[in-house]
Amino acid sequence: MEIRRLVLDVDKAVSRPSILEIAAAIDSTPGVEATNIQVTEIDIETVGMNITIQGISLNYEAIARAIENVGAVVHSIDELATGQVLIENIKRER
Repeated sequence: MEIRRLVLDVDKAVSRPSILEIAAAIDSTPGVEATNIQVTEIDIETVGMNITIQGISLNYEAIARAIENVGAVVHSIDELATGQVLIENIKRER
């Protein structure tokens, strides 16, 4: 299966690692072409983030290991796109 996009729910401590350190760790993983980190919540001890990673043949295990090696934690995969082309989600109104 060729993973093209991952959206991960990630937490880190407020003090460390920095978002720049997390981005650099992800960027160093083979196949990664782009990373977007969005802070979603901040409390006294932790920062919650959505991290979108796009590329060719992404290796989830290598990406998760890179994130954890700098001191952050992957909670879940919130979106996964596979195949030769990317399909953009269209928000449905109900």
